Amino acid sequence: MLPLMCRYRKGILLWHKFKLEKGNSMAYQIITDGSCDLGVEAAQQAGVRVVPFYVTFDGQTYKKEIEEISVRTFYQEMVDHPDKFPKSSLPSVQDYVEAFTPYLKEGKDIICLCITTRFSGSYNSAKTAADLLLEEYPGNRIQIVDTTVNTVLQGILVLETVRMQRDGLSFEETVEKIEQIKPTGRILFTVGNYEYLIHGGRIGKVMGTAASTLGIKPLIVLKEGEIFPTGIVRSRKKGLKRLIEQTKSHFEKIEASPDDYQIVVGYGYNYEEAVEFRNQLLASLQAYSDFKTIDIYQIGAAIGVHTGPHPLGLGLLKKYDQ
Repeated sequence: MLPLMCRYRKGILLWHKFKLEKGNSMAYQIITDGSCDLGVEAAQQAGVRVVPFYVTFDGQTYKKEIEEISVRTFYQEMVDHPDKFPKSSLPSVQDYVEAFTPYLKEGKDIICLCITTRFSGSYNSAKTAADLLLEEYPGNRIQIVDTTVNTVLQGILVLETVRMQRDGLSFEETVEKIEQIKPTGRILFTVGNYEYLIHGGRIGKVMGTAASTLGIKPLIVLKEGEIFPTGIVRSRKKGLKRLIEQTKSHFEKIEASPDDYQIVVGYGYNYEEAVEFRNQLLASLQAYSDFKTIDIYQIGAAIGVHTGPHPLGLGLLKKYDQ
Protein backbone atom coordinates (compact mmCIF):
# COMPACT_ATOMS: atom_id res chain seq x y z
CA MET A 1 0.00 0.00 0.00
CA LEU A 2 1.30 3.45 -0.88
CA PRO A 3 2.17 5.74 2.05
CA LEU A 4 -0.53 8.31 2.78
CA MET A 5 1.47 11.26 1.39
CA CYS A 6 2.23 9.39 -1.87
CA ARG A 7 -1.41 8.51 -2.33
CA TYR A 8 -2.33 12.14 -1.67
CA ARG A 9 0.15 13.39 -4.28
CA LYS A 10 -1.02 10.78 -6.78
CA GLY A 11 -4.61 11.91 -6.23
CA ILE A 12 -3.68 15.54 -6.82
CA LEU A 13 -1.88 14.63 -10.07
CA LEU A 14 -4.87 12.63 -11.30
CA TRP A 15 -7.20 15.52 -10.47
CA HIS A 16 -5.03 18.01 -12.39
CA LYS A 17 -4.86 15.56 -15.31
CA PHE A 18 -8.67 15.34 -15.27
CA LYS A 19 -9.02 19.14 -15.17
CA LEU A 20 -6.61 19.52 -18.08
CA GLU A 21 -8.50 16.94 -20.10
CA LYS A 22 -11.86 18.60 -19.35
CA GLY A 23 -10.37 21.95 -20.29
CA ASN A 24 -8.95 20.54 -23.51
CA SER A 25 -10.97 21.79 -26.47
CA MET A 26 -10.98 18.30 -27.97
CA ALA A 27 -12.71 16.88 -24.87
CA TYR A 28 -16.11 17.73 -26.30
CA GLN A 29 -17.95 16.20 -29.24
CA ILE A 30 -19.87 18.28 -31.77
CA ILE A 31 -23.22 16.80 -32.82
CA THR A 32 -25.94 18.20 -35.06
CA ASP A 33 -29.15 17.06 -36.69
CA GLY A 34 -29.72 16.21 -40.35
CA SER A 35 -30.97 19.69 -41.18
CA CYS A 36 -27.33 20.84 -41.40
CA ASP A 37 -27.04 19.38 -44.92
CA LEU A 38 -23.27 18.95 -44.73
CA GLY A 39 -23.32 15.62 -46.52
CA VAL A 40 -21.55 12.46 -45.42
CA GLU A 41 -18.03 13.36 -46.55
CA ALA A 42 -17.92 16.87 -45.10
CA ALA A 43 -19.37 15.71 -41.77
CA GLN A 44 -16.84 12.87 -41.51
CA GLN A 45 -13.93 15.15 -42.35
CA ALA A 46 -15.09 17.60 -39.69
CA GLY A 47 -15.53 14.84 -37.10
CA VAL A 48 -19.19 15.76 -36.60
CA ARG A 49 -21.86 13.23 -35.63
CA VAL A 50 -25.11 13.83 -37.56
CA VAL A 51 -28.46 12.60 -36.23
CA PRO A 52 -30.70 12.18 -39.31
CA PHE A 53 -34.27 13.24 -39.95
CA TYR A 54 -36.80 10.81 -41.39
CA VAL A 55 -38.73 11.19 -44.65
CA THR A 56 -41.81 9.48 -46.09
CA PHE A 57 -43.70 9.61 -49.37
CA ASP A 58 -46.65 7.45 -48.36
CA GLY A 59 -47.24 8.86 -44.88
CA GLN A 60 -46.53 5.49 -43.27
CA THR A 61 -43.03 4.24 -44.09
CA TYR A 62 -40.39 6.60 -42.72
CA LYS A 63 -36.74 6.24 -43.74
CA LYS A 64 -33.65 7.84 -42.28
CA GLU A 65 -32.26 10.42 -44.68
CA ILE A 66 -28.86 9.47 -46.14
CA GLU A 67 -28.70 6.24 -44.12
CA GLU A 68 -31.80 4.66 -45.71
CA ILE A 69 -32.67 7.04 -48.55
CA SER A 70 -30.19 9.26 -50.37
CA VAL A 71 -30.85 12.94 -50.94
CA ARG A 72 -30.65 12.37 -54.69
CA THR A 73 -33.28 9.64 -54.53
CA PHE A 74 -35.49 11.92 -52.44
CA TYR A 75 -35.40 14.69 -55.05
CA GLN A 76 -35.76 12.28 -57.98
CA GLU A 77 -38.92 10.91 -56.40
CA MET A 78 -40.38 14.43 -56.21
CA VAL A 79 -39.40 15.22 -59.79
CA ASP A 80 -40.86 11.95 -61.08
CA HIS A 81 -44.06 12.29 -59.01
CA PRO A 82 -44.91 16.02 -58.77
CA ASP A 83 -48.32 15.17 -57.31
CA LYS A 84 -46.72 13.59 -54.22
CA PHE A 85 -45.86 15.73 -51.22
CA PRO A 86 -43.35 14.03 -48.90
CA LYS A 87 -43.22 14.61 -45.18
CA SER A 88 -40.31 14.69 -42.76
CA SER A 89 -40.13 13.61 -39.15
CA LEU A 90 -37.68 14.77 -36.50
CA PRO A 91 -35.09 12.58 -34.76
CA SER A 92 -36.55 10.86 -31.71
CA VAL A 93 -35.37 11.10 -28.12
CA GLN A 94 -33.98 7.57 -28.53
CA ASP A 95 -32.05 8.63 -31.63
CA TYR A 96 -30.30 11.29 -29.57
CA VAL A 97 -29.72 8.96 -26.63
CA GLU A 98 -27.97 6.54 -28.99
CA ALA A 99 -25.93 9.36 -30.52
CA PHE A 100 -24.86 10.92 -27.19
CA THR A 101 -24.12 7.81 -25.14
CA PRO A 102 -20.83 6.61 -26.75
CA TYR A 103 -19.19 10.01 -26.22
CA LEU A 104 -20.41 10.29 -22.63
CA LYS A 105 -18.92 6.86 -21.94
CA GLU A 106 -15.60 8.21 -23.25
CA GLY A 107 -15.86 11.08 -20.77
CA LYS A 108 -16.51 13.69 -23.46
CA ASP A 109 -18.84 16.65 -23.11
CA ILE A 110 -21.27 17.37 -25.96
CA ILE A 111 -22.32 20.46 -27.91
CA CYS A 112 -25.37 19.66 -30.04
CA LEU A 113 -26.59 22.18 -32.62
CA CYS A 114 -30.22 21.76 -33.70
CA ILE A 115 -32.43 23.26 -36.39
CA THR A 116 -34.43 26.32 -35.38
CA THR A 117 -37.28 25.46 -33.02
CA ARG A 118 -39.62 27.46 -35.28
CA PHE A 119 -39.31 24.68 -37.88
CA SER A 120 -38.91 21.49 -35.86
CA GLY A 121 -38.97 19.87 -32.43
CA SER A 122 -35.52 18.34 -32.91
CA TYR A 123 -34.17 20.61 -30.16
CA ASN A 124 -36.78 19.26 -27.72
CA SER A 125 -35.86 15.65 -28.52
CA ALA A 126 -32.18 16.41 -27.94
CA LYS A 127 -32.89 18.30 -24.70
CA THR A 128 -35.00 15.46 -23.31
CA ALA A 129 -32.28 12.95 -24.20
CA ALA A 130 -29.68 15.15 -22.51
CA ASP A 131 -31.74 15.47 -19.32
CA LEU A 132 -32.15 11.70 -19.14
CA LEU A 133 -28.48 10.95 -19.75
CA LEU A 134 -27.11 13.54 -17.33
CA GLU A 135 -28.75 11.60 -14.53
CA GLU A 136 -26.54 8.67 -15.52
CA TYR A 137 -23.47 10.78 -16.35
CA PRO A 138 -23.62 13.69 -13.86
CA GLY A 139 -19.96 14.55 -14.41
CA ASN A 140 -20.49 15.44 -18.07
CA ARG A 141 -21.92 18.50 -19.77
CA ILE A 142 -24.36 18.53 -22.68
CA GLN A 143 -25.22 21.87 -24.29
CA ILE A 144 -28.19 21.80 -26.68
CA VAL A 145 -28.20 24.84 -28.99
CA ASP A 146 -31.19 26.24 -30.83
CA THR A 147 -29.27 27.52 -33.83
CA THR A 148 -32.27 29.62 -35.04
CA VAL A 149 -31.19 28.57 -38.56
CA ASN A 150 -31.42 25.54 -40.81
CA THR A 151 -30.06 23.77 -43.90
CA VAL A 152 -26.75 25.07 -45.34
CA LEU A 153 -26.66 27.99 -42.91
CA GLN A 154 -26.82 25.51 -40.04
CA GLY A 155 -24.01 23.65 -41.79
CA ILE A 156 -21.83 26.78 -41.83
CA LEU A 157 -22.50 27.30 -38.12
CA VAL A 158 -21.51 23.70 -37.40
CA LEU A 159 -18.27 24.09 -39.36
CA GLU A 160 -17.50 27.33 -37.55
CA THR A 161 -17.99 25.43 -34.29
CA VAL A 162 -15.52 22.82 -35.52
CA ARG A 163 -13.07 25.61 -36.32
CA MET A 164 -13.49 26.98 -32.80
CA GLN A 165 -12.67 23.58 -31.37
CA ARG A 166 -9.62 23.12 -33.58
CA ASP A 167 -8.43 26.62 -32.66
CA GLY A 168 -8.40 25.54 -29.02
CA LEU A 169 -11.51 27.22 -27.63
CA SER A 170 -12.90 25.64 -24.47
CA PHE A 171 -16.41 24.22 -24.10
CA GLU A 172 -17.67 27.44 -22.49
CA GLU A 173 -15.92 29.71 -24.98
CA THR A 174 -17.34 27.76 -27.91
CA VAL A 175 -20.91 27.94 -26.61
CA GLU A 176 -20.50 31.69 -26.05
CA LYS A 177 -19.13 32.28 -29.56
CA ILE A 178 -21.97 30.26 -31.14
CA GLU A 179 -24.51 32.51 -29.44
CA GLN A 180 -22.64 35.60 -30.64
CA ILE A 181 -22.49 34.71 -34.33
CA LYS A 182 -25.75 32.88 -34.98
CA PRO A 183 -27.82 36.14 -35.25
CA THR A 184 -25.58 37.21 -38.17
CA GLY A 185 -26.81 34.32 -40.31
CA ARG A 186 -29.02 34.75 -43.35
CA ILE A 187 -30.36 32.51 -46.09
CA LEU A 188 -31.45 34.24 -49.32
CA PHE A 189 -33.24 31.85 -51.64
CA THR A 190 -35.94 31.11 -54.16
CA VAL A 191 -37.98 28.03 -55.05
CA GLY A 192 -39.53 26.59 -58.18
CA ASN A 193 -43.10 27.39 -57.17
CA TYR A 194 -45.32 27.96 -54.15
CA GLU A 195 -46.95 24.52 -54.01
CA TYR A 196 -44.67 22.90 -51.44
CA LEU A 197 -44.60 26.02 -49.25
CA ILE A 198 -48.40 26.00 -49.24
CA HIS A 199 -48.62 22.28 -48.54
CA GLY A 200 -46.08 22.51 -45.73
CA GLY A 201 -47.86 25.44 -44.11
CA ARG A 202 -44.94 27.81 -44.61
CA ILE A 203 -46.99 30.35 -46.52
CA GLY A 204 -50.65 31.36 -46.52
CA LYS A 205 -52.80 29.28 -48.87
CA VAL A 206 -54.68 32.24 -50.34
CA MET A 207 -51.53 34.22 -51.09
CA GLY A 208 -49.73 31.15 -52.39
CA THR A 209 -52.56 30.10 -54.69
CA ALA A 210 -52.83 33.61 -56.15
CA ALA A 211 -49.08 33.74 -56.72
CA SER A 212 -49.05 30.32 -58.36
CA THR A 213 -51.86 31.37 -60.68
CA LEU A 214 -49.91 34.44 -61.75
CA GLY A 215 -46.80 32.33 -62.32
CA ILE A 216 -44.50 34.49 -60.22
CA LYS A 217 -41.45 33.29 -58.30
CA PRO A 218 -40.91 34.11 -54.62
CA LEU A 219 -37.74 35.53 -53.10
CA ILE A 220 -37.35 34.60 -49.43
CA VAL A 221 -34.99 35.32 -46.55
CA LEU A 222 -34.50 33.27 -43.40
CA LYS A 223 -33.30 35.21 -40.38
CA GLU A 224 -33.66 34.70 -36.63
CA GLY A 225 -35.45 31.42 -37.17
CA GLU A 226 -38.23 32.72 -39.44
CA ILE A 227 -38.78 33.08 -43.18
CA PHE A 228 -39.94 36.35 -44.74
CA PRO A 229 -40.79 37.28 -48.33
CA THR A 230 -38.36 39.75 -49.90
CA GLY A 231 -39.85 40.11 -53.35
CA ILE A 232 -41.38 38.42 -56.38
CA VAL A 233 -40.14 38.06 -59.94
CA ARG A 234 -41.47 36.74 -63.22
CA SER A 235 -38.65 34.37 -64.05
CA ARG A 236 -36.08 32.15 -62.36
CA LYS A 237 -33.22 33.98 -64.05
CA LYS A 238 -34.38 37.35 -62.72
CA GLY A 239 -34.89 35.82 -59.29
CA LEU A 240 -31.32 34.59 -59.05
CA LYS A 241 -30.01 37.93 -60.23
CA ARG A 242 -32.08 39.63 -57.54
CA LEU A 243 -30.64 37.33 -54.85
CA ILE A 244 -27.15 38.44 -55.81
CA GLU A 245 -28.25 42.08 -55.66
CA GLN A 246 -29.85 41.50 -52.25
CA THR A 247 -26.60 40.00 -51.01
CA LYS A 248 -24.68 43.14 -51.93
CA SER A 249 -27.39 45.33 -50.37
CA HIS A 250 -27.20 43.30 -47.16
CA PHE A 251 -23.48 43.90 -46.75
CA GLU A 252 -23.91 47.59 -47.56
CA LYS A 253 -26.70 47.88 -44.98
CA ILE A 254 -24.71 46.29 -42.17
CA GLU A 255 -21.51 48.04 -43.32
CA ALA A 256 -19.53 44.81 -43.40
CA SER A 257 -17.24 43.02 -45.82
CA PRO A 258 -18.00 39.55 -47.23
CA ASP A 259 -14.38 38.73 -46.32
CA ASP A 260 -15.49 38.48 -42.69
CA TYR A 261 -18.18 35.91 -43.54
CA GLN A 262 -18.57 32.29 -44.57
CA ILE A 263 -20.77 32.01 -47.66
CA VAL A 264 -22.09 28.86 -49.34
CA VAL A 265 -24.61 28.02 -52.05
CA GLY A 266 -27.40 25.56 -51.39
CA TYR A 267 -29.41 23.73 -54.06
CA GLY A 268 -31.95 20.95 -54.44
CA TYR A 269 -32.10 18.89 -57.63
CA ASN A 270 -30.16 20.83 -60.25
CA TYR A 271 -26.42 20.91 -59.50
CA GLU A 272 -25.48 22.52 -62.84
CA GLU A 273 -27.78 25.47 -62.10
CA ALA A 274 -26.15 25.78 -58.67
CA VAL A 275 -22.67 25.94 -60.22
CA GLU A 276 -23.75 28.70 -62.60
CA PHE A 277 -25.36 30.64 -59.74
CA ARG A 278 -22.25 30.17 -57.57
CA ASN A 279 -20.04 31.56 -60.34
CA GLN A 280 -22.27 34.61 -60.79
CA LEU A 281 -22.42 35.24 -57.05
CA LEU A 282 -18.65 34.91 -56.71
CA ALA A 283 -18.04 37.33 -59.57
CA SER A 284 -20.32 39.85 -57.87
CA LEU A 285 -18.62 39.45 -54.49
CA GLN A 286 -15.18 39.89 -56.04
CA ALA A 287 -16.23 43.30 -57.33
CA TYR A 288 -16.37 44.61 -53.75
CA SER A 289 -14.30 42.15 -51.67
CA ASP A 290 -11.42 39.69 -51.82
CA PHE A 291 -13.68 36.64 -51.64
CA LYS A 292 -11.99 33.62 -53.23
CA THR A 293 -14.27 30.58 -53.23
CA ILE A 294 -17.80 29.40 -52.43
CA ASP A 295 -18.68 25.82 -51.60
CA ILE A 296 -21.89 24.18 -52.81
CA TYR A 297 -24.06 21.95 -50.62
CA GLN A 298 -27.21 20.02 -51.42
CA ILE A 299 -30.27 20.93 -49.37
CA GLY A 300 -31.63 17.81 -47.70
CA ALA A 301 -35.03 16.29 -47.07
CA ALA A 302 -35.76 18.09 -43.79
CA ILE A 303 -36.08 21.37 -45.71
CA GLY A 304 -36.71 19.96 -49.20
CA VAL A 305 -40.18 18.72 -48.19
CA HIS A 306 -41.14 22.40 -47.76
CA THR A 307 -39.31 23.90 -50.74
CA GLY A 308 -39.86 21.24 -53.38
CA PRO A 309 -37.11 19.96 -55.70
CA HIS A 310 -35.84 23.34 -56.90
CA PRO A 311 -34.65 25.50 -54.01
CA LEU A 312 -31.59 27.59 -54.78
CA GLY A 313 -29.87 30.30 -52.81
CA LEU A 314 -27.06 31.16 -50.44
CA GLY A 315 -26.28 31.15 -46.75
CA LEU A 316 -23.96 33.61 -45.04
CA LEU A 317 -22.62 33.76 -41.49
CA LYS A 318 -20.01 35.93 -39.82
CA LYS A 319 -16.78 34.11 -38.96
CA TYR A 320 -16.43 33.65 -35.20
CA ASP A 321 -13.04 35.37 -35.06
CA GLN A 322 -13.91 38.43 -37.12
